[in-house]
Formats: sequence, structure tokens, C-alpha cells
Amino acid sequence: MNMMHAEETRALPARNAQRSLLIVDDDGAFRTRLARAMERRGFEVVTAGSVAEASELAKSVAPAYAVLDLRLTDGNGLDVVPVVSEARPGSRVVMLTGYGNIATAVAAVKAGAVDYLPKPADADQVEAALLTDVDRVLPPPPENPMSADRVRWEHIQRVYEQCDRNVSETARRLRMHRRTLQRILNKHAPRG
Repeated sequence: MNMMHAEETRALPARNAQRSLLIVDDDGAFRTRLARAMERRGFEVVTAGSVAEASELAKSVAPAYAVLDLRLTDGNGLDVVPVVSEARPGSRVVMLTGYGNIATAVAAVKAGAVDYLPKPADADQVEAALLTDVDRVLPPPPENPMSADRVRWEHIQRVYEQCDRNVSETARRLRMHRRTLQRILNKHAPRG
């Protein structure tokens, strides 16, 4: 396996510069699984776990493709998009996030991403998003879209995070009783 991290890429040979791919996610297990799957699909993969590491890699590798997690421990994956675009104009970036909503999708596209996928996304979805014809207006529908319960749960989680995890403020903004919100927050995410 030839997957590399930031410290290993100082003199990265451009064996397949047209299929170079930067994967940025702070979940190490997910990052490794996705990197291996994308290598099997013919991509030359480098990985990073933070905004700082990803920015450094983007400058040194100038990837043709990038898959960026929205939320990283040291910042926001949207901050990496312009670095990738500057390092390699015409690069294709796909954003991944577990906190999907329309506002975030719009922000990702405005920053220069070509698509936006909710987590957990599999390698087939990522590859399709990276390689889909640029002129298509919409990507094909997902095989297994999120259920309405999951979309509702994701929205509540997003507002909760935006309110700095303040239950009272979140309940007020969602026009929901505080105890009802607390019960929802204490449950696990719905499947699908």
C-alpha cells in the first residue's frame, strides 16, 4: 500500500498526478478505510487529519482531487478548499460531513467544492462525486438516502452545535420544549 501522510510526502513522486487524491478527515479509521478503497480504484492517495496538515499537503502535492471532512479538530474543511484550488487550479473537491444541511452545502459549493456528501459516504459515492461530469446539474440520487427521522435528527444536532451546545437556546430556536429536546439529544441517531 502506498498511502502517505504529511510527513512522508516531502518528495512525493508524481507517478499519477492526474489521479492524485488528498483525503482529509480527523477520524483515522474512516480516513484509512477510504484511502485504501480509493487506491484500489486507481487513485494516488495522501491523507491528513487536520486543517494545518491538509494545507501543507495541498501545497506540496497539488492534488487533482480532494475529499475533505467539514469538521476537523483544528478548524473547518472549507478552509482547505482555496488552498487546494490555488495549488492546482481545476482540482475537484468533495466535502463530507455528518452534519448535513442546505446552508453548509451552499457554503461548500461557494468555496469551490463540486459536491457535498453526508457521512457515512462509501468509496463508490465518493468516486462518483469526484468523477461526475462537471456539466451535470445534479448528481444521481443516492442509493440509500437518509430517512426523514435521520434528517430531523441531523438538523437538531446542527442547531445544537451552532448554539454552542446550549440546550435552552437550541430549544428556543427550534420552538421546542426544552425537556423534549433533551430527550432527543440523549437518544442515538436514527438509522438510515
